[in-house]
Amino acid sequence: MGRAEVRKAQQRGARRAPSGRAKGAEGSGSTGKRTGIRRFFTWKKILGTFFGMILLLMAAAVALYFSVDEPTDPNKQATLQSNTYRWSDGSIMARTGEMNREIVSIDKIPPEVRTAFIAIENKSFYQDDGIDVMGVARGLFNTVRGKGTAGGSTITQQYVKNYYLTQDQSPTRKLRELVIALKVDQRMEKNDILAGYLNTNFYGRNAYGIQAAAQAFYGVDAGQLTLEQGAYLAAVIQAPSQYDLATAGPNGRRLVNIRFNAVLDNMVEMGELDEAKRKTMTLPEPIKPKPRPGMDGQKGYLVQAANDELNKQNITDAMITAGGWNITLNVDKAKQAALEKAVQDELESKLDRKDTKGRPQDQSVQAGATSVDPKTGAIVAMYGGVGLEQKSASNALRTDYQPGSTFKPIVLASALENASNTQDGKPITPNALYDGTSKRPVVGSKIPFAPQNQDNTNYGNPMMTVQEATNFSVNSVYAQMIVDVKPPNVKKTALELGMQDREGWPEDKPAMALGTMSANTVEMAGVYATFDNHGKKVTPTIIKKAEHKDREFTPQEGVGSQAISRKTADTVTKVLQGVVEDEGGSGNKVRSSAYEAGGKTGTTESNVAAWFTGYTPELVTVVAMFGEDPNSHSQVTLTGTAGLGRAGGSSFPASIWRAYTLAALKGANTGKFQLTEADMGAVQAPSRSTSPSASASPSSSPPAATTSPTQSPTTSPTPTATKTGPTPSGTTSPTPTATKTGGPKPPDPPILGEHTGN
Repeated sequence: MGRAEVRKAQQRGARRAPSGRAKGAEGSGSTGKRTGIRRFFTWKKILGTFFGMILLLMAAAVALYFSVDEPTDPNKQATLQSNTYRWSDGSIMARTGEMNREIVSIDKIPPEVRTAFIAIENKSFYQDDGIDVMGVARGLFNTVRGKGTAGGSTITQQYVKNYYLTQDQSPTRKLRELVIALKVDQRMEKNDILAGYLNTNFYGRNAYGIQAAAQAFYGVDAGQLTLEQGAYLAAVIQAPSQYDLATAGPNGRRLVNIRFNAVLDNMVEMGELDEAKRKTMTLPEPIKPKPRPGMDGQKGYLVQAANDELNKQNITDAMITAGGWNITLNVDKAKQAALEKAVQDELESKLDRKDTKGRPQDQSVQAGATSVDPKTGAIVAMYGGVGLEQKSASNALRTDYQPGSTFKPIVLASALENASNTQDGKPITPNALYDGTSKRPVVGSKIPFAPQNQDNTNYGNPMMTVQEATNFSVNSVYAQMIVDVKPPNVKKTALELGMQDREGWPEDKPAMALGTMSANTVEMAGVYATFDNHGKKVTPTIIKKAEHKDREFTPQEGVGSQAISRKTADTVTKVLQGVVEDEGGSGNKVRSSAYEAGGKTGTTESNVAAWFTGYTPELVTVVAMFGEDPNSHSQVTLTGTAGLGRAGGSSFPASIWRAYTLAALKGANTGKFQLTEADMGAVQAPSRSTSPSASASPSSSPPAATTSPTQSPTTSPTPTATKTGPTPSGTTSPTPTATKTGGPKPPDPPILGEHTGN
């Protein structure tokens, strides 16, 4: 064998020789083979499984692609039906929901407006194949987990959903959308897809498509839209109801501003907008919404309230606007007419809304009202404002004003329900005694509070009963009472009665007694209807029934279980009767031989709102007035309304209430309150002798008294009056005697800047 052959043999032997590791293994008795679970996790098997799964997914995707056909016809959304709203007797009140859309070609839409939509919805629109794989995966994952809408959709996918599919959020619909989007992207030009997307979106205000939206929000054709206007429309489509600046609350305004700025910032990032120019751009306010035909007068507000109730039961704006609803309201045609006439006769006819110099306050007056049947919870009449053209959001539903002293009966109800005691350890009842000194510091509160009474009047000299304090709406008494009951207990009672826990509720502050939280006329009507219905919770409802061929809707129950005891409810009603029947009571203006009534006035700080909430056995009605600057929409005083002085709850609201109630109950067999369990409590002897000075420490104990609870309120000069009307049993009435010759009347003008609450 030659040397070359030997060398080759040696090399072959070296290649066949086991490694040192292998030799070591052999030397230790190992066979060198993988054993146990390691046999199943070789790199070859792992890679093989991975690529096998990829192939299976690809095969499934191919099968899905060919199994889903691109629809040839648009969905039902493209041919929307009308909605019909009926009065309680079944007669037609209004029709809404007809398609409001005008298709425009892409060249009619300014390029920068098109880019605004692309910037916020799908920056890769002109580069992608109609889908965003990662976005779709994320959206499907969220949908399967029940995290709401799928999200992650491109403009092409949204066009497919709007034009061919439905708005449901199922994984099946999302997969079909994905496949159809791929096919549509292959078949159609990008600009045609974009045009279809812009023409099928819902923008709010019943506007489908960008042309209708341009008209609805800015009164121009789509071709005349500025970039800022287009950016707003691109922002608003995410949540049309919440983001409409004409009706948006503080949170809605904040969110739409964030989205509007994101549109412009994204355009800068895309190189489609100069950064210096972007810094000069601000969100343009849209015009006021214009009512649709048939939505004149109060009809638009009634439809608004019905839709709001549908929303609360998960019927979205898009579902409503899609049409096909036949909705019967609880609103009684005759009572509605009576309420509108009362507002016109007692308020609007006295205003001069054109005189901006001599009577500027008249421009700021807004009125809202809700009337409820306490036995069923049915909203039988509602007043939302002067009309949708002038006021787009209903004053009956607004929650940006405080209810003032109409909250005080809730404090009393909580005291009775919790069997609370005064600082003296005596039960709080209508006959319990309190110090009525104005600016009297409350005792027992960690938070100092010394509220001023209306007109800075000192009542009782200083002792008076809770009944008297309610009749005259004495702030100092109710401020002390809420401390005795404890504010958290009062809040709990308020929520049980139907008030809503909104941001800004003064959790543990005695000022809560003066109604410093927000409320609307509907929920306050529910609270007082619960008193009227002997403590059974009443939830006002405007929808009698709602029918749709594709959807189920169950109207909410108007009357529920016992919210407070009958004893508490009946006692509160008896006390509120005294407010109306007492000659000097703040609600005396509504007294009539035609009905029995109880009620309470409310006037907020600086007289920016005034309320009268009253009820008979048959009807509960809340009337409110709000001072709102017509330009800035900020809260302004009502003082000076109709060229007069202070406009408190006992003024226009009480007059409207009385006129409406007399008309609404005309011909009815009005009944008597059945207050079988009312308990006014034992008459208490005063235990304090002098009024604490205004400078007394909030933690100091008030001195003893020997004065009679019937002694008159004192101011300079001292008003006095004699009581001629009936007083609820077990109570004593103060005997203020007026020095004025105009006859008895409750104290009226407040001191602005103080929270009067009366």
